[in-house]
Amino acid sequence: MTAAFIPLADSVPSPAPDIRPEAPQDGPAIEALLDHAFGPGRFAKASERVREFAPLRLDLSFCAWEGERLVGVVRQSEIAVGGRRLIFLGPLAVNAAARRLGAGARLVEVACAAAAAAGFAEVLLVGDPPFFGRLGFSAEATAGVAMPGPVDPRRLLLKRLRGDEAELPPLQGAVTAP
Repeated sequence: MTAAFIPLADSVPSPAPDIRPEAPQDGPAIEALLDHAFGPGRFAKASERVREFAPLRLDLSFCAWEGERLVGVVRQSEIAVGGRRLIFLGPLAVNAAARRLGAGARLVEVACAAAAAAGFAEVLLVGDPPFFGRLGFSAEATAGVAMPGPVDPRRLLLKRLRGDEAELPPLQGAVTAP
């Protein structure tokens, strides 16, 4: 009986992508990845309405690279809700191969850490509760948030970045520019 041949390249996992801050020259690669991940329907979402008025924070946005190939991105914008300044996370897009390596979770964790280091107490997003719930997000304090368009309330999620924010009241009001 002969053993099956398994090529070495298939049996060795790829290294995790390199996470770096977004740079202005990354724009075309990011747009291509977002188009591939979400298609043209992404422009009709309430999250896109937020991004139309909320300033993008390049210093809080990150890209995942495998060599010279962009495999993931997370962007963050600054918003206000009821007079409280916070960060709006999204879009988050990761290609399938990098997803298996945990790149999406790593991008979110790095982005949240950067937001906390910049002095923000909370991060709001519209996303998948099972995925983002594992990363500390919940819909517990978002019932009073008015997005600029329809959103399933179960998908409007908040993460408090520091323990001392536990006493903050739930968010209340419309999402606006800061």
